[in-house]
Formats: sequence, structure tokens, C-alpha cells
Amino acid sequence: MLKKNLLSITVVTAAMSLAACSDKEAATDPVEPEVTTEEMAVEPVAEADPMVEAEPMTDMDMEATQTIAEIAAGNENLTILTAALQAAGLDTMLMEDTKYTVFAPTDDAFAPVLEKLGVTKEELLANTDLLKKVLPYHVVPMEVKAADIPYATDIKTANGATISISDANVITDATGGTANITGTDIMATNGVVHTIDAVLMPE
Repeated sequence: MLKKNLLSITVVTAAMSLAACSDKEAATDPVEPEVTTEEMAVEPVAEADPMVEAEPMTDMDMEATQTIAEIAAGNENLTILTAALQAAGLDTMLMEDTKYTVFAPTDDAFAPVLEKLGVTKEELLANTDLLKKVLPYHVVPMEVKAADIPYATDIKTANGATISISDANVITDATGGTANITGTDIMATNGVVHTIDAVLMPE
């Protein structure tokens, strides 16, 4: 009788411990999938951020904030042109709202002219009659971006004479002299500037 009682106690104890184990397993099973679902849900949010930040920056670079005269004055390679425009009183024209295209000779472009005329920079700037004739020859009274240049066509300038431009971006002036367009589409609030490596002569 005692043996039977001991046996039944052992069976009950074993059954209880088995039930406890299965309860623990049942309790731990649902926890694992919940963690993995939360981790997977976080990933798409992180990928969306960089794309939002990349878009706005391109538009602001193209926005013009200065007039043609201001652009020339702020360019360290156009100091002689700026001084010449001021000496001839033409800098105010390039601050107006009217659209212009300026083929701007760099400082290096003036060196052959000074040598050819046998004058100093100061003497050139003092010759306002020459400046008033030559400088408007570098201005076209409309906005012409590089993509819109009418190649092999006479282009009328602000001084009344014409220039022509080849598809290699070489300008030919009235004297047969040439100048290469070295920089294009410097956008201003009142037009556009293209830099050139020689001074154009109307006659």
C-alpha cells in the first residue's frame, strides 16, 4: 500500500513538472516573433531620409542675385573691364533691368591691346572716346545663353556693328580678329556674361 502511494506521488510530481515546463515554453514562444517584427519595421524609415534632403539644393545654385555690373566688379579676372566700364560711364547701363549679353574680356585679354596701342592701362582708361566705342561692341541687347547662340549669323551689338560666332565658340569681329569664348552662362538678374580671351574691335 505504501509502495502504491509513493508511486502515485511520483507520477503526480512528474506530471506537474512536465506541465510547468510546457507552460514556460508556451510563455516564451510568442515573445520572439514580436521582437523581430519591430526590428524589421524600423528599416524603411531610415532609408527615406537621405532622398528628401538631396532634392532642394540644385535649385538655389541657379538663382541669379547680382546684375552684370556687380558680377564684373566681383570677378578678380575682370578688373580692367570693370574700371573701363566705370570710366566710360557704362556700368550704370549694365545695372538696368533691360536684358543684356556681355562678352567680357578678361584682364589677360587686354594685354595685347595695350601693347598694340602702345599705351598703359591708365592711358587706356583715360581715353573715354575709345572706350565708348569699343565696350558696347561687347554687349548684345538681349539675353543669349550658350545653348541659344546663333552660329554663323551676324549678331548686332549695342554699338550698331555686328559680330559672328562659329560653332567652335570663336567670335570674329569687324576687323577679322578673333576671340575664344572661355566661360559661359554666368547668369545675372539682367542677363548673362560669357568671358572671352581677346578684346573685340568694331573697326
